[in-house]
Amino acid sequence: MTDFTMQKDADGVAIITWDVPGKSMNVMSRDSMVVLNDLIDDALADDAVKGIVITSGKPDFAGGMDLNVLATIRAEAGDNPAQALFDFTMNGHKMLRKIERAGMDPKTLKGGKPIAAALPGTALGIGLEVPLATHRIFAADNPKAKIGLPEILVGIFPGAGGTTRLVRKMGAMAASPFLLEGKLSDPKKAKAAGLIDEVVDDPVAAAREWVLNAKDADIVKPWDAKGYKMPGGAPYHPAGFMTFVGASAMVHGKTKGVYPAAKALLSAVYEGALVPFDTALQIEARWFTNVLMNPSSSAMIRSLFINKQALEKGAVRPADVDDQAVKKVGVLGAGMMGAGIALVSAQAGIEVVLLDREQAAADKGKAYVADYTAKGVSRKKITQDKADAMLGRITATTDYAALAGCDLIVEAVFEDPKIKAEVTAKVEEVIGEDCIFATNTSTLPITELAKASKRPEQFIGIHFFSPVEKMMLVEIIKGEATGDRAVAKALDFVRQIRKTPIVVNDARFFYANRCIIPYINEGIRMVKEGVAPALIENAAKMVGMPLGPLQLVDETSIDLGAKIARATKAAMGDAYPDEAVDEVIFWMEGEGRLGRKSAAGFYDYDEKGKRQGLSEVVAAQYPQAEDQPDLVDVQHRLLFAQSLEAVRALEDGVLMDIREGDVGAILGWGFAPWSGGPLSWLDMLGAEYAAARCDELTEAFGDRFACPELLRDMASKGQTFYGRFAPEAKAA
Repeated sequence: MTDFTMQKDADGVAIITWDVPGKSMNVMSRDSMVVLNDLIDDALADDAVKGIVITSGKPDFAGGMDLNVLATIRAEAGDNPAQALFDFTMNGHKMLRKIERAGMDPKTLKGGKPIAAALPGTALGIGLEVPLATHRIFAADNPKAKIGLPEILVGIFPGAGGTTRLVRKMGAMAASPFLLEGKLSDPKKAKAAGLIDEVVDDPVAAAREWVLNAKDADIVKPWDAKGYKMPGGAPYHPAGFMTFVGASAMVHGKTKGVYPAAKALLSAVYEGALVPFDTALQIEARWFTNVLMNPSSSAMIRSLFINKQALEKGAVRPADVDDQAVKKVGVLGAGMMGAGIALVSAQAGIEVVLLDREQAAADKGKAYVADYTAKGVSRKKITQDKADAMLGRITATTDYAALAGCDLIVEAVFEDPKIKAEVTAKVEEVIGEDCIFATNTSTLPITELAKASKRPEQFIGIHFFSPVEKMMLVEIIKGEATGDRAVAKALDFVRQIRKTPIVVNDARFFYANRCIIPYINEGIRMVKEGVAPALIENAAKMVGMPLGPLQLVDETSIDLGAKIARATKAAMGDAYPDEAVDEVIFWMEGEGRLGRKSAAGFYDYDEKGKRQGLSEVVAAQYPQAEDQPDLVDVQHRLLFAQSLEAVRALEDGVLMDIREGDVGAILGWGFAPWSGGPLSWLDMLGAEYAAARCDELTEAFGDRFACPELLRDMASKGQTFYGRFAPEAKAA
């Protein structure tokens, strides 16, 4: 079987069906592009064929390009990968342009064969770029379908003509949310925006009817017709000029110049708008190749697409454990975290028992879910029936007996080992012997907490990030006694609630907090040293961090930082390294400057909690030094503080799979996504440079920047992390 097949009916309509064998979603490969091209040639050359309909044999149309193809082309190209990528891209343009021109006379624009796309469901990336090259797009009235061009989210941009066609179809301003933000729409919204043409019950029948009745004028694209003018104005038009000036400012404001794809996309749009369509496609191909050759692009594709998908599909799941899908979950503690866990569980169709000490607290947790669903109904994201069903799955109670029948418990009570131990004992009196017990903790060692359990092999850590309903990462922590079934249960649960899991071994702060705390601490250290807070915050954002370290500690609360500092100092004794940080944190705690929640922290806030700027009170306590450090030094301190902890976590066996280190860093705390994660970033720098930079930072700022032995060894051998530790490298 091939990915594309064609049937010609008695009325002269050729139906080309995309149906990749063995996959739930169609994706475009090199071979399938050749097959599609040959079928188009066949249909255009056959006098009996009056028109063509391209559709799917699956419930969805297509999920996009198989991005592994791009890596394969580069690897096979030898000394000239850029030329190979450009040629591949241009071949794709030629095929889609063939569909678009459909055999018409280039001068009279007559004699072409109508070609329509019939989309049964989701159409993403090249799965929309192929339809955009056809003459009319019909989509099924399927509210679950998503239509759009999400390439920018994985570090590239629509490079199969989607960028050029969408801008010429809609204008730069209207196209920008779909190109620069990767906005996805359901079919009706896509039609209203102008992405597609029709929403119908039977898209194949409607498309077939249309191609049999289409006239020559119906299949000429506006940009091929005489007198075409770009909607909203070309760059040299007064309105277009303002659009492109604004777009440039917006892109640089949002990306701080560290995301090459956004800048390249804007360049392709601007330059392409100045020239004829076919030249614009060449310009798009050149910029697309430019992005593909940038190490940021390959790192983002690897972490945010290939590795993320692998983890979500169970790459690290114990292979010999049967399906552990959760049917009934008990959530202990109905605070913000517990309520969020209950919400995403009920959303996934799981029965939930939400338990707290007081009925009012349990009811408040359920009310949080009710408010969330009410907003969803008002915004037409879910129906009232689905909202009612979701709430109906949650039982808010104080009665431990209600936990009978649960196959998973997620404990989310206060971060106090004694309270957690008491709750564990109470729960184990009523749950079945096969029930897995998970504790949601961000800092407390799982092995110690498991001592309160009768069945430590069924005890595991599941660390959610707040707010649960928005954060995509879940960190699963194995204690020393945790068994494979508990790991499989946790992984299957996380996949049920549509989050991305990573599995790590037990150690203080696990993985995520182990890396994020040094980032925050480095920022606070610099405040004490007299580095301008504005320099610290902007340096972080200019290197791709979503929040500066001072804003981040304000958001998470300064008293929590103080609590963690005291607990860590008690545990580490004389080895504790953060006295300088504590001075600042404890002073702020004493002043009542606890962050956003107290309307005072490193920033000042108004009565609604909106940031008003960096605090003059903090500036007076810790005055700025006359000499300020170089921007790159500040950025390196902030990034190395995190990245070296990631290396140590790998060295110590806390991280068991390199993919989890990078995916977890981006999804968990937003480590510079353009870099692909901390280990990818070190690969970009090169181990030799990174080790030498560690030595410079150590000499200037202290032993916390000491080069890990693993990194030193890799530097001496000229290795990379992905060369040495990627699954395919380890298998080789």
